[in-house]
Amino acid sequence: MHIDLPEKRYYGIGEVAKAFGVNTSLIRFWEKEFDVLQPKKNAKGNRKFTPQDIHNLQLIFHLVKERGFTLEGAKIHLKEEKQKALSNFEVIQKLQKVKAELLKIKDQL
Repeated sequence: MHIDLPEKRYYGIGEVAKAFGVNTSLIRFWEKEFDVLQPKKNAKGNRKFTPQDIHNLQLIFHLVKERGFTLEGAKIHLKEEKQKALSNFEVIQKLQKVKAELLKIKDQL
């Protein structure tokens, strides 16, 4: 699904709901259901969604609306994806340490 939103630091719930073609109540419901959605709130209590929130909403929308996942199924899928991403991050960090060590050895030759 392509979301048509201008590039900004924060988005209001109204423009997010409109971009996804859903009611604001669904966005608020998903916010309660999914830990990955944590929009900031201003002094008035209005939600301000970041581009990362939009990315997570796209994934939730895709899983629930397009692929037909249950909410529980979508939560499990998101958790597994997060684990994969964390694992990849840890591998990259280890490889960067190995590279740094190899470069030190090369410089000593």
